[in-house]
Amino acid sequence: MNFIKTICALILLLFFSNITAQNKEMCRYTETPTGFLMVFREGDDVLAGIEDLARKENIPSANFTGIGFASDVTFGFYDFKAKKFNPKTFSKVEMGSITGSIAWNEKGPSIHVHGVATDDKFDAYGGHILALKVGTGSMEIYITTFSEKLERKVEQPLNANVLQIPCGR
Repeated sequence: MNFIKTICALILLLFFSNITAQNKEMCRYTETPTGFLMVFREGDDVLAGIEDLARKENIPSANFTGIGFASDVTFGFYDFKAKKFNPKTFSKVEMGSITGSIAWNEKGPSIHVHGVATDDKFDAYGGHILALKVGTGSMEIYITTFSEKLERKVEQPLNANVLQIPCGR
């Protein structure tokens, strides 16, 4: 009888420890000597995640690079006459390259990102990224931080959000 109780106790222990392990939130980033490493997983919104990190860690400014799988990426080509982006979305692609910067505006972190995506035929698409969701697998973003806070401001007549560089250095 003691043997059966012991086996039942072990089964319950394994069952509950498995539930606890599954309920643990996965770590999304870690600090590195030069900034941060982020790992996104299926369904994650990459741009929102980078903005959240910038806000949470109070990153003054940074640049970043990345690679990984995307369920959807929306590129935008800026129409200077209409002063807006013309979007085009691609699904189930591999991001061969992601590059961008983090600065600030009056609303908070301002992310500017470009990239190149390839499909299963190895056709490539690229440009300014308006939206990016992780597909099957993961996406890695390597962020290099800088000590000086940089800002972006909308400049006319183009209505473009431009990085401002302080003079005198």
